[in-house]
Amino acid sequence: MDIDILIEDPRWDALPLEGISASALRAVCAHAALDPDAVEISILACDDARIAELNADFRGKPQPTNVLSWPSEELAPAQAGGAPKAPRPDPAGVFSLGDVAVAFETCAREAQALNKPVVDHVTHLIVHGMLHLLGYDHIRDPDATLMQTIETEILGKMGLDDPYSI
Repeated sequence: MDIDILIEDPRWDALPLEGISASALRAVCAHAALDPDAVEISILACDDARIAELNADFRGKPQPTNVLSWPSEELAPAQAGGAPKAPRPDPAGVFSLGDVAVAFETCAREAQALNKPVVDHVTHLIVHGMLHLLGYDHIRDPDATLMQTIETEILGKMGLDDPYSI
């Protein structure tokens, strides 16, 4: 398991981001039947200003969001509600899935509004971002249903409540 974490905002230092990311990656890999030791991802722990820049640059939405992701390969299914394609390893057998960015202020604000620990909410968002790296999405309703069902299942196995039951 190779998780490259870049912390741009020192407020992230108060959270066990390395442990959260490793737990999330193991749980997502278990669901996807991937060996976590053969997977690499990058996590950017930033602030709202930085994620707003990234959101503007990559999605044309110049405002903060909680999590963004950039998959290394396009795995999304053509048919709405279908299963994404399986990721392909590189010649060395490594699955380089891509990058995930999370914004501190938005995560903290959402956790407070949901009355849940920040660690739990960040765990959810990292799982969410990792599922995007595996080709899951929530733009089309059938895809959203599938992704939310899988997220809820993964988080449940991690001992966390269904984030969509609120």
